[in-house]
Amino acid sequence: MESREAMLASVCATRWDVVVIGGGITGAGVAREAVRRGLRTLLIDQADYSWGTSSRSSKMVHGGIRYLSQGDIMLTWHSLSERERLLREAPGLVSRMGYHFAHFRRRFPGRWLFQILLTVYDLLARVRDYRYFRSDSFLARFPGHVATDLTGASRYTDAVVDDSRLVLRVLDEADADGLVRINYVQAVEVLRDGQRVAGVRLRDVADAMTALPGADGRHPLSEQGGALHEVSAACVINATGAWADRLRGQLVSEVRVRPLRGSHLVFAAERLPVTEALLCHHPVDQRVMFIYPWEGRTIVGTTDLDHRDDLNVEAVLDQHEVDYLLAGANARFPQARVSAEDVIATWSGVRPIIAAGDGSDPSKERRSHAVWDNDGLITVTGGKLTTFRLIALDALKAAARHLGRDIRDDGGLVFAPVPEPVWPARIALADRERLSGRYGRLLADFLAQMPPAEWRPVHPGLGTWLAELRWACRHEQVVHLDDLLLRRVRLGLLLPEGGLDTIAELDAILAEELGWDSERIADERARFRTLWRRNYGLPS
Repeated sequence: MESREAMLASVCATRWDVVVIGGGITGAGVAREAVRRGLRTLLIDQADYSWGTSSRSSKMVHGGIRYLSQGDIMLTWHSLSERERLLREAPGLVSRMGYHFAHFRRRFPGRWLFQILLTVYDLLARVRDYRYFRSDSFLARFPGHVATDLTGASRYTDAVVDDSRLVLRVLDEADADGLVRINYVQAVEVLRDGQRVAGVRLRDVADAMTALPGADGRHPLSEQGGALHEVSAACVINATGAWADRLRGQLVSEVRVRPLRGSHLVFAAERLPVTEALLCHHPVDQRVMFIYPWEGRTIVGTTDLDHRDDLNVEAVLDQHEVDYLLAGANARFPQARVSAEDVIATWSGVRPIIAAGDGSDPSKERRSHAVWDNDGLITVTGGKLTTFRLIALDALKAAARHLGRDIRDDGGLVFAPVPEPVWPARIALADRERLSGRYGRLLADFLAQMPPAEWRPVHPGLGTWLAELRWACRHEQVVHLDDLLLRRVRLGLLLPEGGLDTIAELDAILAEELGWDSERIADERARFRTLWRRNYGLPS
């Protein structure tokens, strides 16, 4: 905490070009593009990096075949272009994956119509990977899939990612160019110099977030107690996603964000075995849903519901969503008969959708982003994880007149090329690709610092190494145990009870790297268990 206090004092003594509020993928992207242009940039988040939507997405980097079918060609083109860029720049973190759509007799859309759609999709992406499988070939790839009236399946490709690690990798790149960032700092109030926004008043909430949530799941983010600080800046960029209207509401009385909740179920791969993604329509309402492999597990998602709960309370799925997702999975794999007892974990994220204001079905709202300039408070929200770079550039273009800069898309790399290290022979090719994707320019430091005895999976069937926990504690601003297990590594989504009782070496790493004594470790364990059961388990 002493170093936090020193960092906050330094932050307040600096005149910033840009203060970015929000440590999700949009805020990280804005910071990356700002520091790459030589702008003195500070990034803060009221909780942890990627704590909100950016650690709870569907983990897909995709063009959006659904958006193309709705006629949104420009969004699809931008998304596909950025998908291909990410695949080139961040291999091992962003990975191409096959997506299958099964066709049934007398059911829309048929093979030929879907093929036309995918032909346009591939043309926009400048790739050619459409294939058609006859029913027997498709069933061999997806054993147990319903066969009644099945005529075949179309296959195309999109990509999959660890969303939270994507945020951290972007922040690592920004750090190298001079970004200053600190988590658990809340933006309380916009500061003004006459009619112009001139900075922001901050509160350190690291201590407040140490407390266990109340019975309603509320974190004491809005309570008094943390020290207040003021920072000055040429402009403030509000990249808080679903929270965007709160800060902007200090300047204008307008609500534009429609928070939509999307929830997911996690199963053991052997319980619902798929090696590639399955795109399908839910039998009840024909909404699109996915069944796909991720990090050694099988994921079923997502829902799309208006989220009316307090945004400072972590989103959690309800029993209706559990039943809905189970019904969708069992409609496609009736022999599996998956039930709530098979669910390892769940997660729910709140997507910031720009509301049309006409009461549209949530699934029909457009996924484009919006940027507003209110006297130097630049608010950016909406959009897709895939297009974060373009969204960031639009925010900076809006800020340009306050910065006295001309901001253009110069095509610069988000991720610097990763120098090839001298790999120990014992590290398998798959692990090399995985580590390179997650740590990028820091890969050589990771291999040099982490004990070889900890170059091993934490749990059979999962790729996460024990050394990754140690690295995160040493270098990645871990403040609480959920930062480590839910976002720095994803074990909290992949293991029963969040892996709390599975990792024998956990307490020793926490003590050695974070300096936590036995009392602090016990408190953090209790806090994590409460958080996990309420927000990542099944509804009680």
